[in-house]
Amino acid sequence: MSHETRSPLPMASTGCACCAPAPAADHAAPAAGTASTTGTTSTYQVQGMTCGHCATSVTEELTALKGVSEVHVDLVAGGASTVTVTAEHPLSTEAVRTAVEEAGYTLVTA
Repeated sequence: MSHETRSPLPMASTGCACCAPAPAADHAAPAAGTASTTGTTSTYQVQGMTCGHCATSVTEELTALKGVSEVHVDLVAGGASTVTVTAEHPLSTEAVRTAVEEAGYTLVTA
């Protein structure tokens, strides 16, 4: 019988919204929208995401919104992550907020 020693991987933070409450931070940036040839691209700040699972949860909820064709997450563990959403038409901030909250996170507003 062989005994194996495993070292734990370092954590980016003490937890995430999917695993444990993340510490609150006051990083606010306003949402901005720009038109593109493939639709409308809007950028949002989302608080509480700390891992790939978090990003996947938010991406799945936002992709489920009507007209959304692409979601890109720039993860900032312990801060506000940037989420860029491309859709056929402009999305209401309330629809985005609801989707983000369904995933367990907070949309940061100015």
